[in-house]
Amino acid sequence: MQADRLSKSQQVRARLNHPIIDSDGHTFELGPLFMDYLKAVAGPKVVERFHTAYFDSFADPRWSSFSVEERRERRNLRPTWWAIPARNTTDLATAILPKLMYERLPEMGLDFSVVYPTMGLITIELADEELRRAAARALNQMKADTFRGLEDRMTPAALIPMHTPEEAIAELEFSVRELGLKSAMMASYVRRPIPYAAKRWPEAARFTYWMDTFGVDSEYDYDPVWAKCEELGIAPTFHSVGYGWGSRTSISNYVHNHLGNFAASAEAVCRGLFLGGVPKRFPRLRFAFLEGGMSWARSLYSDLVGHWKKRNGEAMQLYNPAAIDRNMLVACAKKYGDGAVANRAAEMVDSLLNRMGAGYDPNLLDEFAQSGVRSPEDIRDVFTTSFYFGCEGDDPLNALAWQAMGTSFDAKLKSLYGSDIGHWDVPDMRECAEEAYELVEHGLIDESQFKEFVFGNAVEFWTALNPDFFNGTAVETAVGRKGKRGKDE
Repeated sequence: MQADRLSKSQQVRARLNHPIIDSDGHTFELGPLFMDYLKAVAGPKVVERFHTAYFDSFADPRWSSFSVEERRERRNLRPTWWAIPARNTTDLATAILPKLMYERLPEMGLDFSVVYPTMGLITIELADEELRRAAARALNQMKADTFRGLEDRMTPAALIPMHTPEEAIAELEFSVRELGLKSAMMASYVRRPIPYAAKRWPEAARFTYWMDTFGVDSEYDYDPVWAKCEELGIAPTFHSVGYGWGSRTSISNYVHNHLGNFAASAEAVCRGLFLGGVPKRFPRLRFAFLEGGMSWARSLYSDLVGHWKKRNGEAMQLYNPAAIDRNMLVACAKKYGDGAVANRAAEMVDSLLNRMGAGYDPNLLDEFAQSGVRSPEDIRDVFTTSFYFGCEGDDPLNALAWQAMGTSFDAKLKSLYGSDIGHWDVPDMRECAEEAYELVEHGLIDESQFKEFVFGNAVEFWTALNPDFFNGTAVETAVGRKGKRGKDE
């Protein structure tokens, strides 16, 4: 092929001395094929229930048939719409056919891709346990079959539901030991019913929930799941939508719901795992939070350091109401207060002191105790060693991985390149590598940082527990050279 016929992404790739590893591509599943697998796994009755289960989800697919009044009445958010390539039919075919995606990876400038499901973003949230587990099993079997023979350039991520440790472990075991899959997409959270509401208002209970992020206040002990990941050589990656909860519930505007949604779900599980002490108890594990970018990661890191400095167990004594001189405070209120404050100084002060103790529990004084961190350096070490942050190539704020912006220790965070091929974020798949390389062309990062972004960090992440992850792939030789030369080469 002549150079002038190469895509711009191919031209970018041709100038590099290292591969580009895509840690978050996507396929868009064909419904009838998935239903065939679901029927084989669980039978025709489960297939029938599956369609109804979608109607009970937060994004009702009947939305288009509802009147504006019905949408307001039901408060169903506007579902994802026109979300895959259409004008370019070749790209559409690529999104649904793994073999065509395999054939076109070089045109995108990509050497290897870890490919995530699209349907799994919804099925992983199904409340019905039988349906949820059957859907995960069917999807994983379908992925294993449709990606077979493509292993040198692509590997599909197994879908791992997280409603209970038992089901997560069962699907991890099956996906790795039976299907031979080597990457896993886990839910970032589980919506759980609030018992108080469920007991008193059962009909309304499904509209109320709390978010379990597998660390702080979790319904279950998820340590057996992390131990199983360690045993199987699986690096947990979290990839869930963040719309449908919080403020992302517009009934008319999908963009309103989509903006920042992956960052929101990633931040939630990252925060839960960190404060729950998971990375400190499992220091060998590496966790990736996909498609949310770097800005939330830099912000959370900085916030955690700031909160630790002022709200660790020892520092909390600075705020102990027992140290307040009540008589002095009353005297000040009498002298400097206006009107009602001066006339009712003792009442005002006592009310203030009572409110200050509203959330006090002597057994929960140090809110960082469970995290296992004992210093700001510990926070830095978790964020720079255990955590990786998935970034789409067209986001200029990816540069925040290297630009510390005055945050503690000038810490460099680890970005993980994800193309997001298969979704509307990539209207032209031939521009994948080109868009990512614009960070260099615009002077936001340099060539060595770009190499970390699209190659070095991916190698570190995927091989941390599985040194053979890239064996037999198109990038095996390059990965081997990197291992011999060290991380900074």
